[in-house]
Amino acid sequence: MTRPEKAQRIGEILDELFPSVDIPLEHRDPFTLLVAVVLSAQTTDKLVNEVTPALFARASTPERMAALPVEEIRHLIRRIGLTDGKARNLKRLSEILVEKHGGQVPRTMEELEELPGVGHKTASVVMTQAFDQPAFPVDTHIHRLATRWGLTRGKNVETTEHDLKRLFPEETWGKRHLQIIYFGRQYCPALYHDLDACPICSWAASKRRKGEEGKRNRGLRKR
Repeated sequence: MTRPEKAQRIGEILDELFPSVDIPLEHRDPFTLLVAVVLSAQTTDKLVNEVTPALFARASTPERMAALPVEEIRHLIRRIGLTDGKARNLKRLSEILVEKHGGQVPRTMEELEELPGVGHKTASVVMTQAFDQPAFPVDTHIHRLATRWGLTRGKNVETTEHDLKRLFPEETWGKRHLQIIYFGRQYCPALYHDLDACPICSWAASKRRKGEEGKRNRGLRKR
């Protein structure tokens, strides 16, 4: 089976399992989405959703966030990781939005990536989920699954993003990104995964990949 054929079949399975998907980060508009995605780095969406209501009650706009002291932002998000850096980034990016963009979240990748704490993945999420622009956000979880499924041989998320964009139609990128995330959580964990029982890994993963993962899982069980 060629990669395009495999991608098409994977897309059909994802559409059947997750016909409609919403971004798991709770938000009201492009700014609150941007804030939530910045906060989600190296933590769970669940924890971010528990923290943001109090934060947004105090500052749901760039103007109000920019007016808060860093110490108050840090206190409001204290339960998540990397709190110091995220608090500084939220204040400074809000100041930049007010100073340079009229209090609006910019609609280009280049301008988004210039904001503190906003990398390529975060910018891609905002572009596709807030502005419905073609982007395929790839994090380490999507990279892991794309590698398992033989859709990429990329050694990093940048190469994987390039490969996935070539394999899936542009109009499906935003949906596929979310579907793969949900599939990974429900069917395809990183550890102790039975590839033969998985709706996609059972046929998409190579025998070599199955052997490698089986050996790794047996090693983990012995620890």
